[in-house]
Amino acid sequence: MDSANASSSGHAEAAPPAVAGLSERDGQILAFERHWWKYAGAKEQAIRDQFQMSATRYYQVLNALIDRPEALAHDPLLVKRLRRLRAARQRARSARRLGIEV
Repeated sequence: MDSANASSSGHAEAAPPAVAGLSERDGQILAFERHWWKYAGAKEQAIRDQFQMSATRYYQVLNALIDRPEALAHDPLLVKRLRRLRAARQRARSARRLGIEV
């Protein structure tokens, strides 16, 4: 599903059945993260519409969620990809602080 369809429908596709230890909201967040967003701001607006939270709070919840083993069991490819992206951003931030070119 492309981001135009995802953002216009206003609803994430149904999440797979909940894994023990994951709430319904956690499953919805993981399902939401499977979407790719084409336009700047579309994802942030969809976060506000679907989860009634700011983008900052959403990413705090998401980062805590991807560290949980239940999330890894629920969707291993997605969680590993999100962890990899987070680690790359952390490395880039550290390199900038140290003045190292990556």
